[in-house]
Amino acid sequence: MSTTAIGFSQEAFDAFVESRREPAWLRDLRASAWKTFTGLPFPSQRDEEWMRTDIRLFRLDQFGLLPEGPAAAKLPDGLLTHQVELGGQTAALDSHPHSAALDPKWARQGVLFGSLDELVLEHGERIRPHLARAVRPEIDKFAALHAAWWSGGTLLYVPRGMVIDQPLHMLSALSSGATDLGHTLVVLEENAEATLLAETASTADQGPGLHCGAIELLVGPGARLRYVNLQHWSNKVWHFAHQKGLVDTGGQLQWTIAALGSRLAKVNQHVALVGADANVQVNGVMFTEGKQHLSYHTLQHHQAPHCKSDLLYKGALQDVSRTVWRGMIKVDKGAQKTDGYQRNDNLMLSDHARSDSIPGLEILADDVRCTHGSTTGRVDDEQVFYARCRGLTRKEAIRMIVAGFFQQVFDRITIESVREALGKAIGRRIREYD
Repeated sequence: MSTTAIGFSQEAFDAFVESRREPAWLRDLRASAWKTFTGLPFPSQRDEEWMRTDIRLFRLDQFGLLPEGPAAAKLPDGLLTHQVELGGQTAALDSHPHSAALDPKWARQGVLFGSLDELVLEHGERIRPHLARAVRPEIDKFAALHAAWWSGGTLLYVPRGMVIDQPLHMLSALSSGATDLGHTLVVLEENAEATLLAETASTADQGPGLHCGAIELLVGPGARLRYVNLQHWSNKVWHFAHQKGLVDTGGQLQWTIAALGSRLAKVNQHVALVGADANVQVNGVMFTEGKQHLSYHTLQHHQAPHCKSDLLYKGALQDVSRTVWRGMIKVDKGAQKTDGYQRNDNLMLSDHARSDSIPGLEILADDVRCTHGSTTGRVDDEQVFYARCRGLTRKEAIRMIVAGFFQQVFDRITIESVREALGKAIGRRIREYD
């Protein structure tokens, strides 16, 4: 097996596509995306969306895909799976399928869950109408790169009326110096229901890496999806992602993001309410340390009437880290009776950390209720003093205050074990500060 990564050149792309032996329609999609990639410039701070995120130190030519699957390696432990009875699991390592399992009772009823790379060969005509439907390659250079090179992806396809009452789990792992280009595609047909717990993490060597990924969540009429995404890369990983959910008539999406890792993250998380009476809840937790830079841009796009969206992002910052949250509620002209809400709160655990919070509204309808807000502040010294007077150390007091700060988000998560796992993961990262 070759252990030398191939870069992102025309020659390497041709060899990559040839090695995949995919259907012609998918090869055409990749070729079109590669042409788009070669014609687009890299984003710069002259662009409105990138003006607060500096990627001048990022060098794409330092990364590439391994041409074959990696050697056996111990995957990181899943943080979200403790005391959870799962209906299926799938894992990828360095953008190559690693393992997959689905409870036979779901497989017999037509559920597809596992490696997108493998399932697209067997069920290509079912997947074709949905792949690249939400995340388009034309968005920017990173989206085009991903669309051309994605590998190690995951598919969840739930047929009409099927209710999966056990959570499913997926893990994407990176080893030192590796690249992950995984694509997550979730399709729930009419009145289907599922819960998917997704994690990204680095292996124990904690070396540098690149993730350039995409998530597409397609929620059909009357369907209900709970999607939890824990981003836990090492602090040496460059993390670029486009993530979008489409929610049809009467559909419901609860989308929870926890962003703890990466050196630099630039993530676009969009939800589009495309059918009447759609309902979306977006929960975000960010915790940064060291020199981390996390930039999350959210969009709640109301395209149909009588829809509701509710977004709550909370961030806590240590050391000289920085977060950027830029949110927008967009209401189309025909999306009357819209109910849209967004809020971002930030807790500063250092005098040297920085948080940029930019909420926004773009409303073209005249019968709506849309509100937004943002707060930023330090830990209250009186709260620390009060806790220490009752026997807690300063670190214990701060951990308790931070836990209380995030509790509003945790209360919105319906799976108790997930709430506990996220709380413990954040608690372990808290250090004392002056």
